[in-house]
Amino acid sequence: MPISTRGIIRKAADTLTTGGVSSGLLNPEQSRQFMRQAMEATPLTQLVRHEMRRARSGEIDKIGIAGRILRGKNENADDGYRAKPNFGQVDYQTVAVRLPWEITEETLRENIEGQGLEATITNLMTRQVGIDQEDLCLNGDTATDSSDPDYDFLKLNDGWVKQIATGGHVVDHASAGMSLDVFYKALRSLPNKYNNGRLRWIMSPHRQQEWERYILDKAVTVGGIISDRRVENPCSIPAIAAPAMPDDKLLLVDPKNLIVVNTYDMKIRKTTEGKDAVMQDKRFYVIHFDFDAIVEELDAAAIVTNLNALT
Repeated sequence: MPISTRGIIRKAADTLTTGGVSSGLLNPEQSRQFMRQAMEATPLTQLVRHEMRRARSGEIDKIGIAGRILRGKNENADDGYRAKPNFGQVDYQTVAVRLPWEITEETLRENIEGQGLEATITNLMTRQVGIDQEDLCLNGDTATDSSDPDYDFLKLNDGWVKQIATGGHVVDHASAGMSLDVFYKALRSLPNKYNNGRLRWIMSPHRQQEWERYILDKAVTVGGIISDRRVENPCSIPAIAAPAMPDDKLLLVDPKNLIVVNTYDMKIRKTTEGKDAVMQDKRFYVIHFDFDAIVEELDAAAIVTNLNALT
């Protein structure tokens, strides 16, 4: 049976604690299980590709084959033709991030849950790891202006939205109104070989609901019956509502083309000693890990930008 997040944290703290301080280094299996459960916190990261690596920087191998490689058969003859796989790599460079928090001893004493409150808050924090990681994977931008209130968060890396907008297929909707053209233009921007049944729309929940309203309004004003399948699957492609996705953009991509890279160098630390802990009567916690977000094949990804403001 898989170890629960709570069990991973408790085991790391119990087995590695000396004098009230936990070094909390997770072994490879604990690291994989922790990140697996963190990624289950959001609909999108449940579907993307997840890679665990020992090195903080390196390459992810990819392999493919060309098309139209069949040839005619000639009996007792060898024309020297051989098809070969195409090998490639995509670079990753993880960044170190942390999530610290604290709980006062008074809060633990007075709360009806007692020590159970500590476990509840720890579970909330580990879930937030998954939510924030998805947010960074989508919206990270190392060029974020320092005046942005979220500068310290967004500057950590370049997310999928920026990577696809820079190197993928871009459809500028020029703030036009919502229409079927939004989806068909994005679909036509991709080479046919990637239109293979594995594509998904990635949009914000508000944008998905705006699309639903558009379709229903058309049914009312023009007439006809609109099936739930048609509403949920523009161009017969299922949609994923990702809360961190910007309202003014859409992604069209195979989720397995999006990769989250983590290293095994994960720590969950806790201390109840030291000057600050004693003087403030608190328990201090921090989760340390490394991650990066990469796109395996930018030619297989499209983004729609400058969608009109939601009304």
